[in-house]
Amino acid sequence: MRRDDICLYVSPANRLALDAVIKSRNRSSKTVWRARIVLATADGYGTNEIMRRTGKSKPTVWRWQERYIEEGIDGLLLDKTRPSRIPPLSDEIRLAVLTKTASETPANATHWSRASMAQAANISPSSVGRIWREAGLKPHRIDTFKVSNDPQFEENIADVVGLYMNPPDKAMVLCIDEKSQIQTLDRTQPGLPMKRGRPATMTHDYKRNGTTTLFAALDVKSGMVIGECQSRHRAKEFIRFLKKIDRTVQKHLDLHLIMDNYATHKKPEVKAWLDKHPRFHAHFIPTSSSWLNRVERFFAEITGKRIRRGTFRSAAELEAAIDDYLLRHKATAKPYVWTKSAAHILAREPRALKKLETIKTGYQP
Repeated sequence: MRRDDICLYVSPANRLALDAVIKSRNRSSKTVWRARIVLATADGYGTNEIMRRTGKSKPTVWRWQERYIEEGIDGLLLDKTRPSRIPPLSDEIRLAVLTKTASETPANATHWSRASMAQAANISPSSVGRIWREAGLKPHRIDTFKVSNDPQFEENIADVVGLYMNPPDKAMVLCIDEKSQIQTLDRTQPGLPMKRGRPATMTHDYKRNGTTTLFAALDVKSGMVIGECQSRHRAKEFIRFLKKIDRTVQKHLDLHLIMDNYATHKKPEVKAWLDKHPRFHAHFIPTSSSWLNRVERFFAEITGKRIRRGTFRSAAELEAAIDDYLLRHKATAKPYVWTKSAAHILAREPRALKKLETIKTGYQP
C-alpha cells in the first residue's frame, strides 16, 4: 500500500475547534487522536511522523485525513456504524422464544435460564437475553401474591379505607400489629468496614441470643409510633400494650384500632378489656390483607435500617436499639399517605379472582 503524503489546509476557526477537542477532558480518546492526525497533517508532517506521534497505523492515518477532507470536523466526531455480519433474528424466532418462555418450562428445571433457552431455541444466550430484555421478561424472578377470600372483604375494606381517607373528628386512628420473634443475632467474627471497591462484610453465620417482640401502634395522621418490646405476644402482653396506649393518648380522644385477624387480638380477655374501655374501637382488616395495615410499612423500615444488619449480644441490647430507633423516629415522623379508594380496590378484586379461577381451571397438580 503506497500513497504520497497529502497537503491539508485547516482554517483558523477549525484549528481553534480542533485544539479545543484535544484539550477537552470530556472528549473520548479516539476523538482526540483523530484531531491530532488532522492538525499534524496541516502542519506539514509526513505519514510516518504522524504514525509515530499518534501510535496509529498508516491506513488509520489516511482514513481520517480523507474523512476530514470529505466531512470536516463533524466527520471526526461521529462513528459510522458498520452493518453486522450476523443477520438479525427473525420475528418467528423471537415469537417462538417468547411463547416458550411464557407457556413452558424446561424438563429439568422450574424456569428458563439464558443457557437452557438458547439450547432449546438454537440461538446464542446473548440473543435470548436481548429478546427477554426487549419484552421485559425476567424468568429468574418470581413475586408472591394472595387474594383474600374473606367473606366480609368488601365491608372490612370500606371500613378501614374509610378511616384512612376520612378519619373521624376527635379521634385517633392507630394501626396496630406485632413484629414477633425478632432474633437477637451476633456474628461469630467481627465484620470488616467498607473500602474502595468493596462493601462492608460480615460473617454468614451467627449466634442466637434470644428473641423479642415489638408491639407498635402507628398514628395514621402524624406517623408517630407508640412502641414497646415484650418477651412474648400472648393476650396478656397485648392487653399490657393497650394499657400503654390508654396512658399515652389524651383521654378526650376516641381510639380506632386497625388490626389483623391474629388470634391474640380476638381472645375473650382482650374483648372483655375493650368492652370496659369504650373509647377503644376495634376494626379488623380482611384475612390475607396485611398490605392494608400501614404499620407494616414501619416494620419494613425499622428492619432495614436498624435490625437486619445489627449485631446484638443480648435481648436487652436489641430492645435498647429498638427503643432508641423509636425515640429518634418521633423527631422525623411523617404519615404514610393512603391514596387508593375503597372503590378502586374493590374494582380490582373481582378481576384478580376471575384470573385466579381461570388458572385453577387449567391447572393440573
